[in-house]
Amino acid sequence: MRKNKLFSLAALLVAMMLVLSACASQPAQETNKPEESAAKVDLSGFENSDIFITPQELSGMLDDPNVIIFDGNKPDAYAKGHIPGAISAGFHSFSKIEGKPGDPLWGTSLDKEELTKKLESFGVTNDKTVVFYSDVLTGPGPDGRNLWQMRMAGLDNVKLLYGGLAYWKELGYDITKDQSPAPAPSTGLVLKDFDDSYRATKEYVQENLDKTVIIDVRTEKEFKGSQNAGEARGGHIEGAKWLLWSDLLNENATPKSPEEIKEIMAAAGVTPEDDFVVY
Repeated sequence: MRKNKLFSLAALLVAMMLVLSACASQPAQETNKPEESAAKVDLSGFENSDIFITPQELSGMLDDPNVIIFDGNKPDAYAKGHIPGAISAGFHSFSKIEGKPGDPLWGTSLDKEELTKKLESFGVTNDKTVVFYSDVLTGPGPDGRNLWQMRMAGLDNVKLLYGGLAYWKELGYDITKDQSPAPAPSTGLVLKDFDDSYRATKEYVQENLDKTVIIDVRTEKEFKGSQNAGEARGGHIEGAKWLLWSDLLNENATPKSPEEIKEIMAAAGVTPEDDFVVY
């Protein structure tokens, strides 16, 4: 059976999943007029289009108490403007970050029990729609990572905002600088045991180097040894192919078409039939 895995230490290429498998009296909002003529997003070509929610869809759900929106940007970026009602949640909000990068299990997902408690503190339930977004092109894709973590834990009510904050702004939807009210905690959230097909351990990678295509989606400098992003060691996994994650996106942060993505992957020597691991 073909397995397309994301290496547990850095899941940044969620785009590959697509082709393979009420405010206070005077809120300080930046208000734009949405482009009513904006073409409806056609997701029919994507095999796993259910991971997306479009800006048009989300704009009509901002006051829905059964929708929880997470902003994956850094706190300073969140403070400069975010979708009304969005909760600030950064890249590692749902990950283990004790110690430093390179330490055992650093950056991996919280255990099932810890993750359940963290999500319940934000009011997440199995019935509410949960939406993640970020200003995608500034990197490194926290919304994609967060969605990957939730799907791995069996939450199928989790969505990724198509095009992220950049496309939301391009279409003219509102952003605000107001801090969103703290969510009411929930109880009774049920997560499943983690689906290991969503991740690859270092042992799996080491044992399958001759059977699996390894794709490094970091910058070319990092691929060639730079440690400016905090890597414990410079360089890349032996035999890894380089494919920059942002090459799969358009200039407005929307994903390229399935055909374009397949062509880009083919140029890097990867086909949808390959068993591959992304890091």
